[in-house]
Amino acid sequence: MTTHSFAAEGIRAAVDLEVGHIAELRIETGERTLTPLHRAPWIDSAGLPAGLPAGQERLSGDFLCAPFSRSDIDTAPLHGWPANSAWDLVSDAPIASGRRAVFVLRRKVMGAVVEKTLTLRDGHPFLYEEHSFSGGSGAISAALHPMTEMRAGGRLAFSPKRLAATPEDVTEPDPARGSYLLAYPARNEDLSRFPAAAGGTVDLTDYRADRRHEDFVTLVEADHGGMGWAAVARQAEDDVVLILKNPAELPVTMLWISNGGRFYAPWNGRNGVLGIEDGRTALGHSASLGDNWLKREGVETAFTLGGTVAIRHVVGAVSSESGEPPSAVTAAAGRLRLEFASGATREVPFDDAFLGVGEGHAG
Repeated sequence: MTTHSFAAEGIRAAVDLEVGHIAELRIETGERTLTPLHRAPWIDSAGLPAGLPAGQERLSGDFLCAPFSRSDIDTAPLHGWPANSAWDLVSDAPIASGRRAVFVLRRKVMGAVVEKTLTLRDGHPFLYEEHSFSGGSGAISAALHPMTEMRAGGRLAFSPKRLAATPEDVTEPDPARGSYLLAYPARNEDLSRFPAAAGGTVDLTDYRADRRHEDFVTLVEADHGGMGWAAVARQAEDDVVLILKNPAELPVTMLWISNGGRFYAPWNGRNGVLGIEDGRTALGHSASLGDNWLKREGVETAFTLGGTVAIRHVVGAVSSESGEPPSAVTAAAGRLRLEFASGATREVPFDDAFLGVGEGHAG
């Protein structure tokens, strides 16, 4: 594997240049090293099933999907060429109080040049990601795809969401190949009481390690005017993973719950992975450009190409102090403030200008 690593004070990242995935993110906090991102256990294993997309063979960390899901217009593997083909390093240089690396995708997407700019700042427990499309024509759906491992489960919290919905198709309909927990299709406004396939409800904020299931659900951001965020308090890992976005750029958050519910290779029933995938997309390129349920809800599902489109996203982690996720996350004056249901608060260094919340310039 060809990787490029770079670091700032207290944080280190590496990119798998074969597919553009974040192969490593390590955050130093006191005497501990936090590793918030998942790396598939089958990477570099022999005997993988034939025909797997390169992005699945080398599945790790976080990556750009463009389009998200099926690439059925500009033909490419699942999640598009940015998730499945080579990137070249353009530059890696120090910046004021940190370091920045820039990469370019060798292939074009709908005629657009795609760049990945990753920034680490001294003392900040975050990877700042910006992906840009320059030129091209038509429109593209896109999403980021961070994944975290949860060996013993944990608790989730989010910025306000308007609703949650599962797609028409069941994730694993053949019980010999997998299992699922949620009802399909279904929707609900209460994340703690989502309809279950067997009747009753499931709490989407409770990731449990004692049940095996493969599920996918889309959360639509409420119109709250602030930063979008997801927080995952991981029990065994004893930390809180934080994922931050500008809802004007990425209005939906898709939860890929891969908790041992795929019994076939290369998954083989291995459990404990949660994808928290922020995007502007429906399921598939054609679906994103045509009529879809999100558009009927007033949600944009693609970016218009032709000029420059920039998508910003932040992934990081802090050590856990209570075992619970924050109930509120806000940014101001170089800090990220976490508030907890107990009344406790916590602040960590943060580039509060990076996400551009309120700018709405993404195209």
